[in-house]
Amino acid sequence: MAGAEGPAGRQSELEPVVSLVDVLEEDEELENEACAVLGGSDSEKCSYSQGSVKRQALYACSTCTPEGEEPAGICLACSYECHGSHKLFELYTKRNFRCDCGNSKFKNLECKLFPDKAKINSGNKYNDNFFGLYCICKRPYPDPEDEIPDEMIQCVVCEDWFHGRHLGAVPPESGDFQEMVCQACMKRCSFLWAYAAQLAGDQEVIKPENGDHQDSTLKEDVPEPGKDAVKEVKAEQTNEPCTSSSSESALQTAFKNQRLNTGSQSDCKLQELQAKHFIKKDAATYWPLNWRSKLCTCKDCMKMYGDLDVLFLTDEYDTVLAYENKGKVDQAADRTDPLMDTLNSMSRVQQVELICEYNDLKTELKDYLKRFADEGTVVKREDIQQFFEEFQSKKRRRVDGMQYYCS
Repeated sequence: MAGAEGPAGRQSELEPVVSLVDVLEEDEELENEACAVLGGSDSEKCSYSQGSVKRQALYACSTCTPEGEEPAGICLACSYECHGSHKLFELYTKRNFRCDCGNSKFKNLECKLFPDKAKINSGNKYNDNFFGLYCICKRPYPDPEDEIPDEMIQCVVCEDWFHGRHLGAVPPESGDFQEMVCQACMKRCSFLWAYAAQLAGDQEVIKPENGDHQDSTLKEDVPEPGKDAVKEVKAEQTNEPCTSSSSESALQTAFKNQRLNTGSQSDCKLQELQAKHFIKKDAATYWPLNWRSKLCTCKDCMKMYGDLDVLFLTDEYDTVLAYENKGKVDQAADRTDPLMDTLNSMSRVQQVELICEYNDLKTELKDYLKRFADEGTVVKREDIQQFFEEFQSKKRRRVDGMQYYCS
């Protein structure tokens, strides 16, 4: 019947179409991502001897420290050597952490790489990530019960991971942001709202899922020194997102100093920004590249960062981007070319033969794939298999047909 389509034709339409370029690009992307995450960490030596590492790839072992036990984190090398067959949670990277492998939190395991560890690492910080739970919803990732496609984003302050839909603000459509600060951390570090007005740009607030949407913004307009303390009290009375007492204390101290020095030129960037109009929201914020360099580093602000335990925000090497770039550089320096290694181990005659074989393969594969490109058809697995079978058959015929002569 004209226009009828056979089962094979319908089946080919159902099969996902993937080009060779797509496969190569995906493979390269995965390799680059692995290099970025793991490249800055040592895969052979336990990181414990380095103390609290500024940033490293971390894992949690569900086999050794299941939920209900004390949380613990292990370095990359220990994940391979000491927990290779265990169930692990990949934590990506975290800052200022010392490897726990084999310490008192592990009842039946001794670290094979660095057994002489202290019982606990008091400087380490833990959260639900160490039990495989993330976001305010406290769900695993990937979540077998969550059918909504969503991206997980890590907060640069608390380092927890969040679903984009649970952050109170929609990520920029262009994806053009470098770091994110979650809702809770924006409440705790409310001074960031003054910077957000200048650096983070306008962000769409997500309406609560229960439909009871309320305007959770507070306009801050401080044209005159001396009104700040009144506005701080007023903010609390209007149910503004709360801030930590240490943050409020530091800000009030800064404003008090400003009142005592009325008429003098202030060198505090934060005071200048807080004197302008800005809005606080009950939402996360998304920050552009190098935004941290814009933060004030005057004496009062540095004290405030210390009180809030966010001094790392002033460290350009604390960022995940800096860690990833270091990993890529280290990997590039260590990476060797397998083909060149093979060639260097061969005699001159073997090198020439290998290069000739490689050129033949490249030429024939290019010509073979060109046919599909000209016809606009998809290259399937069986097509590639057929090519190599025919290539091997031609090679055998060439070898069998050779004549050897003795001089």
